[in-house]
Amino acid sequence: MTTGAIAAVVFITLIVSLVLTVPIGFSLGIASLAYIFATDQLTLGFVARNMVTGTDSFPIMAIPFFVFAGELMGGGGISKRLLDVANVFFGRIRGGLAIVTVVVCMFFAAISGSGPATVAAVGGMVVPTMLEKGYDKKFVLALIAAAGSIGVIIPPSIPMVVYSVTVNSSVSSLFLAGFIPGILIGLVLIAYSYFYARSAGYKGDTEPFSIGRALREVWRGKWALLSPVIILGGIYGGIFTPT
Repeated sequence: MTTGAIAAVVFITLIVSLVLTVPIGFSLGIASLAYIFATDQLTLGFVARNMVTGTDSFPIMAIPFFVFAGELMGGGGISKRLLDVANVFFGRIRGGLAIVTVVVCMFFAAISGSGPATVAAVGGMVVPTMLEKGYDKKFVLALIAAAGSIGVIIPPSIPMVVYSVTVNSSVSSLFLAGFIPGILIGLVLIAYSYFYARSAGYKGDTEPFSIGRALREVWRGKWALLSPVIILGGIYGGIFTPT
């Protein structure tokens, strides 16, 4: 077959797969298989061998482990404890619930390594509460989406693991590079939430600050607060690898 004919087969296969609502990832795979069948340059054995060797990587095992850890921590109530602790210290500020959302997302990002897991774990609790408090729906959804994206910047980060495996670089060095950008993004979101709340007239929590309440919530959330320290401290201290 000519080059043009092979290209036509690939694009037609891709378009047909998309029209049939096949997921994009599978559509690309089917189009690739169409190319293999249309030309004799590659064999299925070669593809299978490269698929196995491509996934035969110790660092890439960290990805399912981080996803699993994020699901366990979200279902186990860590995000709820982080929310309670952050609310004690930031809830009384104007727009405090929005600020609390960003702070909790930053902490949970340092635990799960996943943006979607951060959005699901934190958003499931704060979105209904913020809407009930009178926050604008567009602002609430945009805030939780933006704050959840910190999950792929603040280490540990699943995309950083994938990138390190792809370019054969150090996972720990990439994790170190994500600290300052992730914190800066969080601080900018906090500042924006505060000024937006002032302009929109949103108020903070009316419950007064109490040392006893603060100590109680910190004690209840001690393991949630220590989780990033344990995970990142163990990696940088050489006690264990990201995997």
